[in-house]
Amino acid sequence: MYSGVGLDVMGEGYHELSPADREEITRFFPRPGFKKKIIPAFFEGFKHKTETTFGNIKADVCAFMIPGFQRKNFVDLILASPWSE
Repeated sequence: MYSGVGLDVMGEGYHELSPADREEITRFFPRPGFKKKIIPAFFEGFKHKTETTFGNIKADVCAFMIPGFQRKNFVDLILASPWSE
């Protein structure tokens, strides 16, 4: 499931698909405005309990152990996905 969500939301594995496969996927599952719509959709799921969204413990450990470590930003990953929409 993670791989499917990763491909759909952040484009993980996008370049491993052939252009023909990507075209067929978007023909069956169009993505009009996907990037701008998915972020508020995620937020709807936890806006009533924002205290549960405190960071990932692994990112916290990396930030402590690696000088200058930059956490990935989930919103940036969505917006930078190679899918056109």
